[in-house]
Order: sequence, then C-alpha cells, then structure tokens
Amino acid sequence: MTSSINMSLKGQVAVVTGAAGGLGNLACRTFAEAGADIVLVGRRTEALQEGVQQMQALGVRASSVAADVTDSKSVISMVAEVKAQYGRIDILFNNAGTTSPKPLLELTDDDWHQVMDTSATGSFYTARAVAPMMMAAGSGRILNMGSILSLRGMSHRIAYSAAKAAVANLTRALAFELGPHGITVNALAPTVIVTDLNRELVRTQPELYGDVLRRTAMGRLGKPEDIAGALLFLVSPAAGFVTGQILCVDGGYTAG
Repeated sequence: MTSSINMSLKGQVAVVTGAAGGLGNLACRTFAEAGADIVLVGRRTEALQEGVQQMQALGVRASSVAADVTDSKSVISMVAEVKAQYGRIDILFNNAGTTSPKPLLELTDDDWHQVMDTSATGSFYTARAVAPMMMAAGSGRILNMGSILSLRGMSHRIAYSAAKAAVANLTRALAFELGPHGITVNALAPTVIVTDLNRELVRTQPELYGDVLRRTAMGRLGKPEDIAGALLFLVSPAAGFVTGQILCVDGGYTAG
C-alpha cells in the first residue's frame, strides 16, 4: 500500500507576522509557492507592500495588514480584517521577534520587555485571536518561531533566551488545549540564519557567533533555504499528526 505525501497549501490562507523581514518574507514565498493565499502582517508598511507584490507575482492572492503584535487590540483588529477579506485563517506563522544582545548589567527594563513582548506575548496574542476561527473550522496550523535558544542559554542573549524558552512551552501548552479541535501547534527552532539583516554583522563581528559555530556539527551558520522545507512541512497536511513539537533546524547545534 502506498500513500501520497500532501504538502500542498492550495486553497488555504496563511497569516505571517513579522513578514517584512528576511525570514518572514521567506515563509511567505514558501507558503505561496505551495499555493496558499498570504496575509503579510507587520509594522513596516512599505516593505509589506513590496512583499505583497512579490506574492502576487507567484500567482496567489496576497494583502498586507499593519499591526503591532505587542498590542492585543491591534492583533484583534488585524484578525478581524483578515476574516472580513478572506473568511478564514488556516495557517498562522508567529514570526515576529526582536533581540537585544547585551550583558546582564546593561540590559534595561525596556530591552527586556521589548524582546519578551514581541516574541512571547505577541505569539500568545495572535494565537488567542485566531483560535476561535480555527476551532469553528475544526482545523488549523499554528507555527511559532522559536530558536536554538529555546533549548539552550547563551551569554549576552538573556532576554532572547528567556523569550524563546517561553515560546517553546507556550507551543506545548497550546498543543494540548487546541489539539481536540483539530489544530496543531508547533515551533521551529533554527540556528543563526544569515540574512540581509545580519549578513554584515556576521562578516564584521564573527566573534559574536564563534560559540555557535564551534558547537555546530556541520560547521557553518544557517541559510534561509535551510529552513524552508521545515516551514512548509509543519504547516502542511503532511504534518497533521505532529503537534507540540520543537523542530530544531540547527546543523547539529543541539545534538551535543
């Protein structure tokens, strides 16, 4: 007996937060190439509109909604707008995040709250807002952006490590609560991915990433294309029985 592996997203609507950035744009393209209609969410409206045009060029319906994931009212308004436009949300990718790479004694209250509110609280706000629509449909995919620091700590990444650890356990808890409604909740935990946003920093300050390189079995940092397959799998029908998981795409960093 043979079975086909269904990775198609045709007919589905995917909402991607933090869509103006490099990995957000990658996720949008990955989902669009699999057939999903795309809603790009973020604060940089010009970059979002550029993304919309890129997605439309791939032959799918696409639009953008300006929203701040750290503001629950903004998130609720965003979800209402998507519902009015598309009538459904099948996929939520909580990609919005930020970091503040400082030592403990230099980390301010504002630094801490900005990182925690964007990654952890923002993921909670968006999951809570889309859940009723998914529950009514009896299906859905929620994918959170974690990190290798969801599982390991790192010097000068205190707020980020704490936020991504919170995302990991938020993922597990949501999986239990939403599973009976046909909704899967997982997290992607990549290593450092080199994008246009950090490429110059990687080149000029390699010491910032020395520990990651030393502990990575494959001996290099990640590239955007390294995570595309995992992104697609976790939101596709092929992952219908996968939930509550933190999938590391890290070249072996967490294997040691």
